[in-house]
Amino acid sequence: MALLADKAQLAFAIMRERYPYLPVVLTPFGFGLSAWLANRFFDGSQGSGIPQVMAARRLADQEERSRLVSLRMAFGKILLLGLGLGVGASAGREGPTVQVGAAIMFALGRFAPHRQPGLLLAGASAGVAAAFNAPLAGIMFGIEEMSRSFEVRSSVLVLATVIAAGLTSQAVLGNYTYFGVATDSLGWGWPWLAVGLAAIVGGAAGGAFSRCVILFSMGLPGRIGVAIKAHPVSFAVICGLLVAVCGLMAGGTIFGTGYEESKQILAGQAVPAAFGPFKWLATMLTAISGIPGGIFSPSLSVGAGLAANFAPLIPQVPINVLAILFMAAYLAGVVQAPLTSAIIVSEMTADHALILPIMISALAASLISKTICPEGIYHALADKFTRGKTVIERQT
Repeated sequence: MALLADKAQLAFAIMRERYPYLPVVLTPFGFGLSAWLANRFFDGSQGSGIPQVMAARRLADQEERSRLVSLRMAFGKILLLGLGLGVGASAGREGPTVQVGAAIMFALGRFAPHRQPGLLLAGASAGVAAAFNAPLAGIMFGIEEMSRSFEVRSSVLVLATVIAAGLTSQAVLGNYTYFGVATDSLGWGWPWLAVGLAAIVGGAAGGAFSRCVILFSMGLPGRIGVAIKAHPVSFAVICGLLVAVCGLMAGGTIFGTGYEESKQILAGQAVPAAFGPFKWLATMLTAISGIPGGIFSPSLSVGAGLAANFAPLIPQVPINVLAILFMAAYLAGVVQAPLTSAIIVSEMTADHALILPIMISALAASLISKTICPEGIYHALADKFTRGKTVIERQT
């Protein structure tokens, strides 16, 4: 998935460099095609895939589970993720790896239905670990976000699967730190204002993002909501056109995962001032369009972009330090999983000197986000897949 995603983004970048206005045509067409394929052949592959895995863990019926985490669904997820990135969608691969990892474990454990919730948890955790080369983040994601609890009998399975996924990822891609190695620290005194700033901005922006995505996914009221539900492909085309416009307004920086732009910001290099706000908008449009794609990487990119926008307010804080704090805060604001967000960012930058301010900013951002969006985005969307179906006792 990683190699396919990189190749797809590179192909789109080459085409856009040669034909700067190509996204105005290609992106809407690609969004429409992806939405049509998802609805026609791979229904259940839409979005990041994390809500589908959460819903599958709750469902009691094996056939209902298989509609969300089958190998066929995994194939469609990989294919349509590549298509989306190849036409300029503001999406990431890290969320879809959760659904793919869960689908693999579901297939392996099909003859042991009583073990399926634990197997799905292990596959989801392994997907995060492999995508970010961040094993601790994978384990914490399973504890904090996927299950909201941790059973002793699942712990060995999750740990073993995460280790296997990490080793396999390193064998294919090599041992690497996702965003490189950062070594700066946050001095005492006034620089700690950056923690509060990151928490406020990241929590508010992340909460607003989640609120918008949940609102559109659950269905807008009135005629607009009815029209979107009746014409999902046309709505995806409109979203694609708006993403293309965002790309033109931001100098072509908002397409894809935003990985390169994030690395530039962490390295102290300038990006367009419009990158952060338009990346937020483009990611939201991609998420509500119904095409397969994750929000992890784009969320980190939005956080880095917002840090670049607010950097002049705290000139004494190095931009890479501010970007790391904003990345953790915004991601925590979106997913409302502060420990997972803090550990992901810490592992991806290998800057352990910042672990305490990272955790504080992520926790505060998550609390601020809850005032705007009371329920986490993944759990709210998971409820849509379990509505009216038989579920097992929900873990708390």
